[in-house]
Amino acid sequence: MKKVRSDKVFVAIGVLFIIIGVVLVWFHIPYSPVKKEFSRDIDALKEDNQLKQQGHLFEMEDFSHLPLAIQRYLEACGYIGTPQMSYLKMEYHDVDFMQGKNGPALKIDYTQYDFVAKPSRMAFIDSSMFGVPFEGYDYYQNGVGGMKGVIAKGITLFDQTGADMDKACLATYLAEVMFAPSILLQDYISFEEISDYEVKATISYEGQMVSGIFTFNEQYEFVSFTTNDRAVSNPDGTMEYIPWSAVCEEYAVSENGIKYPTKFKAIWNYPDGDFVYFDGLISKVLYEE
Repeated sequence: MKKVRSDKVFVAIGVLFIIIGVVLVWFHIPYSPVKKEFSRDIDALKEDNQLKQQGHLFEMEDFSHLPLAIQRYLEACGYIGTPQMSYLKMEYHDVDFMQGKNGPALKIDYTQYDFVAKPSRMAFIDSSMFGVPFEGYDYYQNGVGGMKGVIAKGITLFDQTGADMDKACLATYLAEVMFAPSILLQDYISFEEISDYEVKATISYEGQMVSGIFTFNEQYEFVSFTTNDRAVSNPDGTMEYIPWSAVCEEYAVSENGIKYPTKFKAIWNYPDGDFVYFDGLISKVLYEE
């Protein structure tokens, strides 16, 4: 009788070790359903966002109708004479990322795509929590935006959608248009000069409208974007409109001759103080002509 019980215990332990081994292998293989979804969506958007001006090099005349600060920015950062792009890809590594004011801090890798012909933005977060993979997917396409988080490659922690999220994702897209100047030439975006160093930008798309202010320094580097059109998700699931800022710092000339910021921060400007929830180094900027 004791031998039977011992055999059952050994079998149970063996099964447990097999399960743990399978889980560990699953955690460490490159494949994940979320990453596959992200890659599939990117491939589809590449096909859907081809520009008619493909192969055209940027000329100052292309931007002559825009505020002077934008023209000087494009010239100062080396975009004139480079090819128009159909999309932008940016990569960040080891970003300090906070999940809410009282949420856990993570180190994440962050890959984003911004498409030109139609306002579309996709971003993939790759991280881990206590050794368990955590992945995030932010998306905006055809006027629909959302944000979801998945742990262990299969358990959805959150999946936020709705009108406020649509608008928030479009506002994030607007904050990044200076990195892909082809966007500045599209019909869905307009600009208004506020001062020598400030420009108001507005995007109207799929019945949505968001605005924000770009600020440039004396070297005409884009240093910040602020908007009141981006809502934050509270722990109880409600959405609250809080001023939001994107800050760019420490410009450097890259291998392609274009000057980019090397540091980027995303900040909620709460009444009781700023909350920096994304603080990272830009490791790579790529374009598709």
